[in-house]
Parts: sequence; structure tokens; C-alpha cells
Amino acid sequence: MSGLSFIQVQSELPPRRGIRLTYDMTMARKKDTSRIRFGTSSFSSEDWVGPFYPPGTKAADFLRIYAKHFDTVEVDSTYYRIPSNTIVDGWASKTPEDFLIAAKFPRSIVHAGEGAKPNSKFLLTSDHTYGERDKFLKVMSRLGKRAGPLVLQFPYFSKREFTTAEQFMDRLDVFLGDLPREFRYGVEIRNSRWLSPGFAELCHRHNSALVLVDQTWMPHGDEVMKILDLVTTDFVYIRLLGNRQEIEAITDKWDKEVIDHQERMQRWAKFLVDLLDREIFAYVYANNHYAGHAPMTARRLREMFLSEAKKA
Repeated sequence: MSGLSFIQVQSELPPRRGIRLTYDMTMARKKDTSRIRFGTSSFSSEDWVGPFYPPGTKAADFLRIYAKHFDTVEVDSTYYRIPSNTIVDGWASKTPEDFLIAAKFPRSIVHAGEGAKPNSKFLLTSDHTYGERDKFLKVMSRLGKRAGPLVLQFPYFSKREFTTAEQFMDRLDVFLGDLPREFRYGVEIRNSRWLSPGFAELCHRHNSALVLVDQTWMPHGDEVMKILDLVTTDFVYIRLLGNRQEIEAITDKWDKEVIDHQERMQRWAKFLVDLLDREIFAYVYANNHYAGHAPMTARRLREMFLSEAKKA
């Protein structure tokens, strides 16, 4: 790991196969619904001022207010650039100790292309990505016990990038094997045909979560469950992303929900209740592009889940 020190993370996080943060196995046996955390992808939308943040709220106060409503957030900005120490320290100072901050690996690692098309020649390779990997992990270690799962969000790959799924999986296998053990990881692929027992086994072998995404061309979590065991570590990671083209044809403001996903969200609620029997944790993040206003989507799904849990 290039000699990097992650003393802060090691001193505050439990062993990688242990249970995260303030939760313990006693809570798991009781099927405590607090093991399922809900949040949004990003917290910085100015369109949320009014419907979510109080009128007049300054951007510097967004996260502090956000943390009063949710106990986790997925930071999207890390995909575009590695944050500075000051920015990461700010995230920590504005959130409670039991708050969890998930983040995406930089684009330079999971995409590696200059334009829209990914560059499979450089993607995940040690010579071209491990330097960026080390910088990213070093700054994220400043979060200490607030450090949540770090997600490798891959784009859709055509046969120009990888002729077969196996070519990609071989590359991913090496990369995951070289990651430090102090963090938790999730892997998101957008080639639906690559969702296979073999992919699940690869994730399981590296104690990483198989990330589930709600997008038009990807199967719902309850469909994935029928073809493979999607629990590949002690947590499940879910991203409600939606159809960007569809919603951007309706609105360019993110202050209210404009698409009704009631039926799909109800399925997610039941799916999450079923996960309680597996004694694991789950992190669920709603994107603005899913329905139009991520905070409302996350709140509604949380309410649906709690309602379903009472029936179980």
C-alpha cells in the first residue's frame, strides 16, 4: 500500500469483518431497524433551500443541518476530484460521531478516460491508478470512525473496452486484493449481464459489497436476489439513481418529486425488511435524478420500510 499509514482509521474502526460503528450483535439479534440507514447522494443542492434546508441557509451550513435529518450521506464530489484535507475535516466537524460518510472513488481510477468513453488500458492498473488511490484513501482516513463504505462506481463497458466480463473481473480481482483492509468497499457495475454468481463470489472473496442500483436497465434488488446471493459482506449498499434522461426532460430543478416510484420503492422497503433476517446492515442513498428531490425520496422510503418492518 505504498507505505501509507492509516493509524487514525485503524484506531477507531472495528476489524473489517466486525460490525460497523456503534452497532453491536445484540442489536442485530433484535433485528433493530436502525441497522438500515437512509440518506442522499450529495447534500449540496441549492434547490433544497426552502423545501429541505430552511430559507436563507448558506452552503457552509448544509451538512450540519442535513445531519439532523439523516445519519449518513454519500459524497458524490469525490468522483470528480480528490478532496482536500480541509474539506474532509469540515465534513467531520459538521456531523455527529455516529454519522457515516460514504464516498465514491475518483473517476481517474474507475473510468480513466479523458472523454465520455472509459479507458480500459489504464482503468484499475497499478501504474496509472494506484497513486491516485493512495491519495484518495489517505485523505478519507481523516474521517476516522465517520468513514463509511467507499464505492467503485464503474460505467457501462462495451466490447471495445472489455471483450468479456472475465477480462474486467480479472482486473477488478487484483485491484480489490491490493486495497488496504482498514476501509469498507462496494463495487457497482452497470452491465446487467455481468451480475452473476461469479461476480458475487468475487465481491465476497474480497469482503466487499455488491452495490445494487435502481436504474432503467438494471434489475431491481428483489430480482437480483433470485439469481444470486447478493449479501457478500456484512452490509448491503443500495443506490436509487433513476433515469437521468427521463427526469431531465421533465425538470431541471430538484426541489420536489416529479416522478412516481411508489411501486418500486415499496418493493425496496420489503426487500430491506427481508434483509433484517440476515443480521447485516444496509446503506440506502437516493439521488435527485431518481424522483426529483432526494431528501423526500429518502424520507418516504424510510417510512415505507418502518411500516413494513412493523408488519413483519
